[in-house]
Amino acid sequence: MSFRRATRDDLPAIVTLLADDVLGRSREIGGEPLDPRYVAGFDAVDADPRQTLVVAELDGVVVGTMQITILPGIGRLGAVRGQFEAVHIAESLRGQGHGAAMIRWAMDHCREQGCAFVQLTSDRRRAGAHSFYEGLGFAPSHVGYKKFL
Repeated sequence: MSFRRATRDDLPAIVTLLADDVLGRSREIGGEPLDPRYVAGFDAVDADPRQTLVVAELDGVVVGTMQITILPGIGRLGAVRGQFEAVHIAESLRGQGHGAAMIRWAMDHCREQGCAFVQLTSDRRRAGAHSFYEGLGFAPSHVGYKKFL
């Protein structure tokens, strides 16, 4: 498995991955042509030097994705942190170590960017994901809140 920065050509595969589970099917719009909001979102992420949209490839096929944001801060003595979002591995490949490899790659990327730690949130309905992250050393240290605007 290899990891690289996503390109606009990867967008159809990324959207397919985002919609590749019960929660994603209820909030993503797959198919061609792509909804223009995905293209606008990609362009905004790609233009921001603190953002990295990643794809994981296996035998030349995009099978995983995640977004990494580098967040400078004042707290924790000015610690820089890495934020992981939209972490997805193709449903048919889960449980085979691909997700762990992608997270390890992302943590190495964050170390190279000077991050003191990484953080993420996971939907409370994703019990399997919670076990996965805890197995990689993540601790459920905070309660997250979200409000749609």
